[in-house]
Amino acid sequence: MNNKENNFAFIDSQNLNLGVKSQGWILDFVRFRVFLNDKYHVKKAFLFIGYIPSNQSLYTDLQKAGYICIFKPTLEFKEGKNVKTKGNVDAELVLHSVIEMPNYEKAIVVSGDGDFYCLFEYLCTNNKLFKIIVPNVKYSSLIRKFSNYIVNIQSFRHKLERKLNK
Repeated sequence: MNNKENNFAFIDSQNLNLGVKSQGWILDFVRFRVFLNDKYHVKKAFLFIGYIPSNQSLYTDLQKAGYICIFKPTLEFKEGKNVKTKGNVDAELVLHSVIEMPNYEKAIVVSGDGDFYCLFEYLCTNNKLFKIIVPNVKYSSLIRKFSNYIVNIQSFRHKLERKLNK
């Protein structure tokens, strides 16, 4: 099928990482990139991630695995006695998926965030939405309208879970 030959993935890394961790496992990003290619014919996988200079080796590993990292500056803020880091990538993900539209057949968006409702609607209207991979059992009720496109990453845990060295 031609629409599966040149697909792009747009990945909300924070939503993916935290969603999978909340289910009690850790994603193997190398396996996930292979999975996206094998299952959904993803030629380019854009990974939207907050930039923290001390994580440079992680970013290098992600790029070696085949991700195109789109970095967002982060903000640090205090929550109680803890310092938290926030890098909200929603606007970048929406912008890149629309800019890249002429270059792909279909889009796979990895996030269960309701903030992407307008993007899902736009992709559907333009016959460009292929799948929404949600990393959590619970995802925004706003996107239930797109249930025909939704796939839960938990279904592929056995293929995608990082195996810890013993």
